[in-house]
Amino acid sequence: MGEIKTISVLVTGGEATAGQPLGPALGPLGVNVLAIVNEINRITGDFKGMRVPVKVEVDTETKKFTVTVGTPTTSALIVKEAGIAKGSGKPNLDFVGNVSFDKVLGIAKIKINDSYAGSIKSSIKEVVGSCVSLGVKVENEDPRLFMKQVEEGKWDKAIVAFEAK
Repeated sequence: MGEIKTISVLVTGGEATAGQPLGPALGPLGVNVLAIVNEINRITGDFKGMRVPVKVEVDTETKKFTVTVGTPTTSALIVKEAGIAKGSGKPNLDFVGNVSFDKVLGIAKIKINDSYAGSIKSSIKEVVGSCVSLGVKVENEDPRLFMKQVEEGKWDKAIVAFEAK
């Protein structure tokens, strides 16, 4: 086995190309850049339009490669679920979108392994915190009010039902 070279990049899901940043990083390693790009696009297809962290490991001797894909940022997932182009420039004043509690739960479940949250409830609070900074309502509520509801236990039954699935 040869030396393992690792290239870490951010790509737009399903839209990686042999150009920047992949081509120049992979080209000198003598690998089939197009095969790697195609594999990245296959794996990141579910994250269309979102920035996704990708790690490519190449064995410099055998030219074999592995592609590992992380998850998009919490903000990118919220923007996608809210169906908005981007967050609010004035998140405390202007709300630009709304997400359902089910969407927040789904994002919390995706992100829990990447976070310091010890429970799904903590992960939900992290997601709602991102909604605050993006100016996105949760269940048509100001996310700060929704956060209080979560802390007061008003959503505990829904969380327990979700965890039982």
